[in-house]
Amino acid sequence: MTALNKMLKHKDQIMAILVLLPSLVLIAIFVYGFIFQTGYNSLTDWQGVGEPEDSNFIGLENYKKLFTGLLDIRFRQSLVNTFFFTIFFIVGCLSLGLLFAILLDQGVRFEGFFRLIFLYPMSLSFIVTGTVWNWLLNPVGGINRLPTMFNLESWNFKWIASRTQILQFDWLQLPKFFGIALLLTLVYLSYRYWRREKNVPALATIIVGVVTLVWLLSGGADKIQILKVPETHGFNLAMVGVIIVAIWQMAGYMMAMYLAGIRGVPEELREAARVDGAGELQVYLRVILPILKPITLSAMIVLGHISLKIFDLIYVIAGPDNATTDVPGILMFMTSFRGNQFAKGAAIAMVMLLMVAVIIVPYLVSTLRSEQEL
Repeated sequence: MTALNKMLKHKDQIMAILVLLPSLVLIAIFVYGFIFQTGYNSLTDWQGVGEPEDSNFIGLENYKKLFTGLLDIRFRQSLVNTFFFTIFFIVGCLSLGLLFAILLDQGVRFEGFFRLIFLYPMSLSFIVTGTVWNWLLNPVGGINRLPTMFNLESWNFKWIASRTQILQFDWLQLPKFFGIALLLTLVYLSYRYWRREKNVPALATIIVGVVTLVWLLSGGADKIQILKVPETHGFNLAMVGVIIVAIWQMAGYMMAMYLAGIRGVPEELREAARVDGAGELQVYLRVILPILKPITLSAMIVLGHISLKIFDLIYVIAGPDNATTDVPGILMFMTSFRGNQFAKGAAIAMVMLLMVAVIIVPYLVSTLRSEQEL
């Protein structure tokens, strides 16, 4: 009987492999194969003429130009735009989604109608949303004309056409900030490992990290010059309109996730908290919100993934030539298919892949560990 069970199990494993094999082959070719090809192209000077294999290998020169070249300031501003867009987009979607979910959880009348209203924007594509909001955010019309309905002067906010920047910083200071952050993380992880294992290499890493950190803070970081001249970047107010549109479209998705999580909390827990003297606000703060942490983490991963790859919404709302609302996706398109700098466009694509991987990979690793522990 044991031999028969082993044979059946072995047969099931072979069948599972055969079923998955076509998908694995297709993924290997059309996903990882193209990623490898793009990565190789980013290390060449290919201009789109001839075969990529006939181009010259130049190593990391394209990446060096993107981050330090005087002519590639637009790429660096696109990274800054993506950073601010991601922060405000995630915070806005989470806040509004949670607020809508809590309001609907109060048992309001016509709950189904309100759910439909909140979820409807999510059913639209970014192209449709961008087209409509492009009309609404037109500086000479749209929302700015609303006061004229009440015989008032129209607003003059430039929305997607604004060139005003706030929260400005010098690009030359980034190596200092990133270096300090990485060293603090390294020292912290090494200290935790040393406390557990009493390992000599870990202790040496702590000492070297602290010494380097002191050197950076005492002025050593100022000696690292990645640009010849100061370069100021900041949050372009033109991104405000784009952020509002993106939040408007995705807040309903967050509402649905949070509402499902809230409705999944056993009523006994709420009643127990109320019996202990907790008010309705404390029930949400101390009982419900901690239970919603996994949902919040998953939502942050999804929203972060969307924000880093955003292309169509900004392309339709502001156009590809509006540098103040630029993001890496649009710049990759412009560089590759308008500038015929396919190698540099491939380098931008690889930077985008790395940004997405920084968010997705730790989440996947954490999820796999949790499943193994179960």
